[in-house]
Amino acid sequence: MPADASSLIHPAFDRLREQSDVGPGQVPGLLERLAQVPDPRDPRGVRRALAVVLTLTACAVLTGATSLLAVGEWIADAPPHALERLGVRPDPVLPQRLVPSETAVRRLLAGPPRSSHRPW
Repeated sequence: MPADASSLIHPAFDRLREQSDVGPGQVPGLLERLAQVPDPRDPRGVRRALAVVLTLTACAVLTGATSLLAVGEWIADAPPHALERLGVRPDPVLPQRLVPSETAVRRLLAGPPRSSHRPW
């Protein structure tokens, strides 16, 4: 899908191309950048790092996912080598990686619950 004419994506790429003195090792990766986002969740019961869920979501959107359902499907179908590179931990018992469900992504992106008695 082509970017909207008002999209800032193309000017951003042009600006990056102009910065020829910046090498790949000097630009933080997506996972490292998203690790700086404060996690609003109560640490009790957190199964996946916020940066990992946000990175998976961003990758799904960058590959064309346009809904939370599509994001969840992309995450569920992501190949193991991609999940490993994106920081998804292996399951301690099963031979697979622990990926967030579409519901978990939806709850996380919706923000904290309005009721104080419901945990994240």
